Amino acid sequence: MRRVTRKTIAAAACGALFAFAGPVQAQQQPDVVKVGVNKVISDVVFYIARDRGFFADENLKVELIPFDSGPRMIAPLGAGQIDVGAGASSAGLYNAVSRGIGVKIVADKGSSPDGYDYMPLIVRKDLIDTGRVKTFADLKGLKLAAAGPGSATNSKLNVALEMGGLSGKDADVVNMSYPQQVVALTSKAIDGSITTEPSASQAVNSGVAVRMPGAQVYPGQQVAALLYGNDLLTKRRDIGQRFMNAYVKAARIYTDATRSGRFNGPGAEEIVTLIMKDTGIADRKLFDSMVPNGISPDGKVNMKSLDEDLKYFQSQGQIEKPVTSSDVVDLSFAENAVKKLGPYKPR
Repeated sequence: MRRVTRKTIAAAACGALFAFAGPVQAQQQPDVVKVGVNKVISDVVFYIARDRGFFADENLKVELIPFDSGPRMIAPLGAGQIDVGAGASSAGLYNAVSRGIGVKIVADKGSSPDGYDYMPLIVRKDLIDTGRVKTFADLKGLKLAAAGPGSATNSKLNVALEMGGLSGKDADVVNMSYPQQVVALTSKAIDGSITTEPSASQAVNSGVAVRMPGAQVYPGQQVAALLYGNDLLTKRRDIGQRFMNAYVKAARIYTDATRSGRFNGPGAEEIVTLIMKDTGIADRKLFDSMVPNGISPDGKVNMKSLDEDLKYFQSQGQIEKPVTSSDVVDLSFAENAVKKLGPYKPR
């Protein structure tokens, strides 16, 4: 009886041990979050959160999935093939939501507050030097490039023309990618463009173009945004919240490094190194003149800008169904992250 009792006790103790260990081991398994990236500078917030362990702190395993552009992420987000992506204030995003695709803006990923005009209007330098272009009114008759119909760049170009008392009919507006714009400016195939960094600095540093003199065009524009797919918006909201906690922590480090609208704030050198490693930008000197995109340290989105862009898209006949900017936004994740982390305190 004594041997049986000992075996029984040992077996029971062993069973209890495994029963106890099982849930602990299960809790330690990180939740997988698939994030679409397209090697743009604003992706650096993901890299900061990855390298500093912010995702790991939230028990997340983040997989970075490469895409060649933000718009190509919309369908995979809606289908659940990726969980997080990048988007822009675009007609395509509004139309996707109005068609029932489960995707929403949840935080800022690239904006242009005062001093952060990372998507400027640049004009050929010879047109400035000869006096052909002095003010926004002189844009009349010029061939100007933007990324494409229904995009934030085209909306901004429209604002620039309006600053000169003009409309889209007063200029020859063409659509081309940012790298193509630099080539076209060099060959004088176009006269100016709304382009983004690093293309803007490459064109300026080469002596081909200059930033349009005068006031910043469309300060505060909400250019890029962090998007969640339907899973994180609904059945995996806890995971979406943990991802946002890490994202906002990383956004605050980025904001410190770019505090003055240049890459010269606290920790800037580390951020520049990270951008170069993960985006493929090889020229370190570019960052001395490059204007960084703004990212709200609290994840806030400029709703007024979204409203203005939507009105422009509607005026161009690019919106398929009735939709409002609030239909495409869920800021609860960012707001909850700020509640947990507390107010942003600049370094």
